[in-house]
Amino acid sequence: MDKIASFTIDHLNLFPGVYVSRKDERNGVVITTFDLRITAPNREPVVDVPALHTIEHLGATYLRNSKIKDDLVYFGPMGCRTGCYMVMFGDLSSEDIFANVIDLADFIINFEGEIPGAKPEECGNYSEQNLNMAKYYMRKYKDELLNNRRMKYN
Repeated sequence: MDKIASFTIDHLNLFPGVYVSRKDERNGVVITTFDLRITAPNREPVVDVPALHTIEHLGATYLRNSKIKDDLVYFGPMGCRTGCYMVMFGDLSSEDIFANVIDLADFIINFEGEIPGAKPEECGNYSEQNLNMAKYYMRKYKDELLNNRRMKYN
C-alpha cells in the first residue's frame, strides 16, 4: 500500500507550527488539511488526553462560531496527540490561517466557565477534560508560533 502523506514527513525534524499537511481536489473543490503541531514529536511529551479533549471542544466551538466557520470542515486531535488537524475548504496556505490559529489559541487561553459539550448527553467521554492544562499547552504553542513562525515542513 502507498504511504499516507503524513507518514512521509520526518517527525524527527518536526517542531510546533502551522503546516499544510495535504490538499485534496475533487470536482473543482479544494480542501486543505492543516497540521497544527502543538508539541515536538518524539522529543517532548505528547499532549495529555484530558487537555487535548478540552482543546478539541473549545477549538471546534470557537472555529464553528468564528469568521472562518463557513470554510471549516473539521477540527480535531491527531491520534499521536502531538497536535490537531484543521480541515478547510479552499486552496489555502499556512499564512492564510495563521492569525486564525493565534485567535484560537487566545480563545482557549482566556476561556473561563463551563466547557462546551462537556455534559454526558453531549459527549461520549464528557468528564475527561482539563481546562488548566489546555491553557498551558495553548500558551506554549502560541509562544512557539509567534517566536518561530514555522509554516513549511522541512
